[in-house]
Amino acid sequence: MENDGRSATHAPEQPYSEAELLTQVTEFVRRRVMPREPVLDAGGPAAAEALRELQDGAKQAGLWALPLPREMGGQGLDLAGYARIAEAEGASDHGPAALGSAPLLDVTMLWRHGGDRIRALYPRRLTAGELRACYAMTEPETPGSDPYLTSTCATEQADGSWILSGRKWFTSHAAEADLVTVLARTDGRPGDRTGLSLLVVPTSAPGFRVVRELPVLGAAGQWEIEFDRVHVDADHLLGARGRALSIAAERLQLGRTLRCLRWLGQAQRAFDLMCARVNSRTGSRGPLGGHQLVQGHVFESLLALRTTRPLVHEAVAALGAGRDAHVEVGLAKVAAARTLQQVTDAAIQIHGAAGLGPDTPLPALYRSGRTARILDGPDELHITGVARRVLDGYKSRPCDPPVLT
Repeated sequence: MENDGRSATHAPEQPYSEAELLTQVTEFVRRRVMPREPVLDAGGPAAAEALRELQDGAKQAGLWALPLPREMGGQGLDLAGYARIAEAEGASDHGPAALGSAPLLDVTMLWRHGGDRIRALYPRRLTAGELRACYAMTEPETPGSDPYLTSTCATEQADGSWILSGRKWFTSHAAEADLVTVLARTDGRPGDRTGLSLLVVPTSAPGFRVVRELPVLGAAGQWEIEFDRVHVDADHLLGARGRALSIAAERLQLGRTLRCLRWLGQAQRAFDLMCARVNSRTGSRGPLGGHQLVQGHVFESLLALRTTRPLVHEAVAALGAGRDAHVEVGLAKVAAARTLQQVTDAAIQIHGAAGLGPDTPLPALYRSGRTARILDGPDELHITGVARRVLDGYKSRPCDPPVLT
């Protein structure tokens, strides 16, 4: 029977202080998630079973769904309270899924913008880990940073339902998802700056098909999917017709900030590996840490981490306060992606050939760093967007010439 979407069983009170919670999450990721990464990266039934075991462990430890709303069964940490924990979770790509925070974007979007039936069917089950969701926006042969060119089309029927046709790609975790939120054109033609809507589609619907996997620099997890005249119920339109981009922008702001926090966690992991290598490695010319060029790698990496973290937390503060955070999020996204790539590259250099092989997580971290500069908008998109906003601000308050003394 469907719940009415309003009554909810709240999660128990969090037994840990903020400092204890950070320690518990850090240790869980280091001791339980990281050792299972080879299995989780490989995919398949063994990976699914390993993930279930980790999720059960997180629930038993009181670490499950920390940033999810309490009315959904989560623990209700606000973004500011969750920020440092997100870094610790994100040190492993599998941390958010293992600890139940991965569905935060979908749960938030469905709860804020879904109707009664969507609220009743999906958010609590997503929070509990019973369902998995994905988000399909980018299309083949179309710039992912230009949603106005969306050609996936949804045609309204006489009863208010929709017939959806089109193809999406680079959709994360689509093969194992139970539902997908799809950006589709409900009015106009590709290139129009209006007429885009979001539809929530169960992947069990006839006409939904996983076309192929799209490995990203050799790593699994991205997929191309197709909708061939898929029927979508009228009450599975998310928000108002034609208002998709305002919902998408809200999702992207939070999503980019969460990614930045997780990239910081991965950059810190690479830095820790580098420093451990420097202190343990000795060659014929003495300890590795005695070489100035090695010290330079350590310094530049620490500088990148220390200068990027405040930018990311400025974005967290702006979003938490409900302010326009486009500039803060744009700066944080570019800085965090660059830092992850820079620090991991330095760590690989310090490890030498060992940093290229399967005995450390550095190849996977480097892959994440390189893809980070394209995911959620390429660097160029954020650079130009931030610059335009800053320059527009100066048009409204031109600077007085300096007073020379």
